[in-house]
Amino acid sequence: MSSVFTQKNVEKIASLLQAPLKDLGGYYRIVLENPDNKHRLALEVHPNIAMGPEEGTLISVYTTNSHLQLQFCTGYVLSESLGEVTFYADTGDKISGMIIDRTASCSVYANVDRSILSGDLSNLVPEVMMSSIALSLTEQELK
Repeated sequence: MSSVFTQKNVEKIASLLQAPLKDLGGYYRIVLENPDNKHRLALEVHPNIAMGPEEGTLISVYTTNSHLQLQFCTGYVLSESLGEVTFYADTGDKISGMIIDRTASCSVYANVDRSILSGDLSNLVPEVMMSSIALSLTEQELK
């Protein structure tokens, strides 16, 4: 299976995040540090890794006190204006996403109904509205 996470694409991600990229032979690591808030985050992109009987892309984030994964990541969206990259996993009617920004922050939204990405936000409670707004950048890629 061909991955959208070629070395050239991962280089674009590192450039947007303004962080150095390390090619670790089969996967990539980007370390973000923010001295202002003392955040440190390591992002790993494994373009083709076995996850059970199937292979896919694994996005892992390591912080001082957490480890997050987005398995079977199907794509990403770069936002220069927001200084962030949104990784997403599309499973048809549901989408999960992980957003990493230059300030070494990370947000995760899992199992979000795709229909709310372009729906009427005024019908959503604030706790659900946040995921819709955050993942709306992926909508162009999902069509």
